[in-house]
Amino acid sequence: MIRKFGFIAATVSLALASTAAIAKVSQEEADKLGNSLTPLGGEMAANADGSIPAWTGGITEAPAGFEVGDHHPDPFEGDEVLFTITADNYKEYQEHLSEGQIALFKAYPETFEMPVYKTRRSASNPQSVYEATKENATRAELIEGGNGLKGAVMGIPFPVPENGLEAIWNHILRYRGEAVQRYGGQAAVTASGDYNVIGFDEQLLIKYAQDDMTPEELLDENILFMFKQKVTKPARLAGTALLVHETVDQIKEPRRAWTYNTGQRRVRAAPNIAYDTPGTAADGLRTTDDFDMFNGSPNRYNWELKGKKEVYVAYNNYKLHGEDVSYSDILTPNHINPDLTRWEKHRVWVVEATLKEGFRHVYQKRVFFIDEDSWQIQIADMYDNRGELYRVAFAYGVNYYDVPTQWSTLDVYHDLNSRRYLAIGLDNEEEIYDFNIRPRDVEFTPQALRREGMR
Repeated sequence: MIRKFGFIAATVSLALASTAAIAKVSQEEADKLGNSLTPLGGEMAANADGSIPAWTGGITEAPAGFEVGDHHPDPFEGDEVLFTITADNYKEYQEHLSEGQIALFKAYPETFEMPVYKTRRSASNPQSVYEATKENATRAELIEGGNGLKGAVMGIPFPVPENGLEAIWNHILRYRGEAVQRYGGQAAVTASGDYNVIGFDEQLLIKYAQDDMTPEELLDENILFMFKQKVTKPARLAGTALLVHETVDQIKEPRRAWTYNTGQRRVRAAPNIAYDTPGTAADGLRTTDDFDMFNGSPNRYNWELKGKKEVYVAYNNYKLHGEDVSYSDILTPNHINPDLTRWEKHRVWVVEATLKEGFRHVYQKRVFFIDEDSWQIQIADMYDNRGELYRVAFAYGVNYYDVPTQWSTLDVYHDLNSRRYLAIGLDNEEEIYDFNIRPRDVEFTPQALRREGMR
């Protein structure tokens, strides 16, 4: 059952047609942060039966022997499976499952399983992020019908969310360091288990998270983050590149994007890199705004905050993240290898997005399950224009405790119609994410994209 909490009704409807700013929360609500609420707005206390423990700070130090640059050792390696949810017993647990999870048990009854472990509320961020979040709580506002925000920087903008739009902005702006270089790739897996790995070299510069950034400067510069992606393999695609500038006020200036094509050796503006445009080299298994579970402008949907629910989500997946695991170990027919996954019961915010009248998208409805401790979307159930479940996506999370930040090591998108899936973030056979890079703004220009593409 979806529950009700003191500061929010179980269902909060939102229909933003005007351009008026949304009111901030009170100082009294903000003062709950770090007390009855975690510094990012989750409930500090355990749940009623103790199956979800109290949050006590998350992971605050790395395991002995860890060095920056290592794949992250499992701090909970000694934990054992409590029980396994299967097609035979999922009905016993269905109040804690999403419709998408249930659909996978029905689609793959012989092989899809969820090994459930002790819940570890491992999510943590730097103290500076906690302090920024508390400041944001009383000053952050949605603007232009929710298609932008002001008064926030570095931390979670709306730790005490009052509507679904605020909650989805919390996911978009959750802390992932100031900048990161990612190596790895994605694989579109056929029903028989065949796949080819598409390699990527990606850089993300998050202006919103910079130490010296102010809300006023952020709004004036009007860039939340800059993202650059270059295909490294296979040879026929190598050198193809994408550049994105994500804006703060998306009505004043929508997302800017450019692509570099190796055949033409030209950089072209790409205004269609948004919404339901097919994702890069994804075999039509995800949309552009599926990337990172959800990204981009929220303006095509009405957003409803349904409340909180206790759900089994993919958390602390260090085994899946390990350098001793090969891609062939992970990428099995129909779904990734269940033996490498870890599921835990966590409290999540449930946010429902329904397509606005007069707008077009391949998803008529999307239901997001957002971790209360990190604001990472853990599960996304997507419905087509007939109202039928179409796709389900899971974020398999770990705490990158050298930052620290809770983020996914792998995002997996299941297409229920084609019975295929897409795995994004494969890095077991690559160098680990580098959060210590500090690229310059000039490295995220169309000119820089062309120079890199011609190398």
